[in-house]
Amino acid sequence: MKRSTRALIGGVLMAAMASGCAPIGGGAISAAPGRSVALIAGDGRVIGAVVVAADGAMTVRVAAGGLAPGMHGLHLHAVGLCTGPGFASAGGHLNPGGKQHGRDNPLGAHLGDLPNVEVGTDGGTAWIAPLGGELDDADGTALVVHAKPDDYRTDPSGASGDRVACAVVGAAR
Repeated sequence: MKRSTRALIGGVLMAAMASGCAPIGGGAISAAPGRSVALIAGDGRVIGAVVVAADGAMTVRVAAGGLAPGMHGLHLHAVGLCTGPGFASAGGHLNPGGKQHGRDNPLGAHLGDLPNVEVGTDGGTAWIAPLGGELDDADGTALVVHAKPDDYRTDPSGASGDRVACAVVGAAR
């Protein structure tokens, strides 16, 4: 991993710990605006941090290490629960409007659709994803990184493959 990526991830993880972040191993931890939560791999390792920021339009800032290089799908899932290894506990994509999947689908897009993210050859990345809508519903909300890129049209998941990392960004009360 490149030094700049290590420094970025370290800084985000330190901010996460300072703001009360705890690893997510099946429990639900809410990321209120400005707070951080752990991004975990399927084996339970913390590989990054997610910060939800309310800055007019809700955004999520993520720093992660240990992901496979290349493009990855990024989605909001309907249940705020990240239980590895496959994160099936997160349920399907967040879709309160009953839409199809994908920004390029004439019947889409649903609320859980987010832009793909690119992971560098050093296995680290950082990105900002704009969100539209409420993250803290009755079931909670999880941010999930997928193994493959989203094709932005195939329902229900954009052919984005396995769920490889997860963070609870809105949790049930």
